[in-house]
Amino acid sequence: MQLYYSETLAPRKACAVARYLGIQIEYTYLDLSKGEHLKPAYLTVNPNGKVPCLVDGQASIWEADAIICHLAQRAQSPLWPKEPERQTDVLRWLSWNSQHFYRHGGTLYFEHLIKPAIGLGAPDSANIAEAQRWFGKHAAVLDRHLTDRTWLLGDQMSIADFSVAVTLPYASRAAMPLDEFPNVARWHEQLNELEAWRNPFPSRSTEAALV
Repeated sequence: MQLYYSETLAPRKACAVARYLGIQIEYTYLDLSKGEHLKPAYLTVNPNGKVPCLVDGQASIWEADAIICHLAQRAQSPLWPKEPERQTDVLRWLSWNSQHFYRHGGTLYFEHLIKPAIGLGAPDSANIAEAQRWFGKHAAVLDRHLTDRTWLLGDQMSIADFSVAVTLPYASRAAMPLDEFPNVARWHEQLNELEAWRNPFPSRSTEAALV
């Protein structure tokens, strides 16, 4: 298997799950600032020109959530539960995250970390205020859900935890009001106990170059 990635939010999910599962993968880093994700060679792998993308045999799998589902299933890991009703619950959280929590946390991540890094100017205060308001609304939903649960599905960690929490390592630097939501903060600290979560990205010294 080969995983194309950059050190940004969506690839973080895929790299963290792959490392947690101990899966042997060839990692290929794409420098987004140099447009490597838009080169013809990569567009034959993922015509969307996005990262991450996993190549497994003849299959090219786009989108981080699809990739982590595939990795967990391939490893026969309990990160992808066997029970159909729990699988539905995983998909519910993946959908909720993409439409709500990740969406607004990602805006704060972009405004505070990405824009300055790629020279797009100062953060937009109006965008930040709106994203913080919506982030708080959805974080409150998550906080209530986690009141009496260890993980999103209860007592068993799943890929949903890796997906929904992916913006939170950047909460402090991206001005996400995480301190207002103690159950969310506690849940994220549990993930921080995992080496794969704290340090998901591989060393670039062993990567193959994209040609």
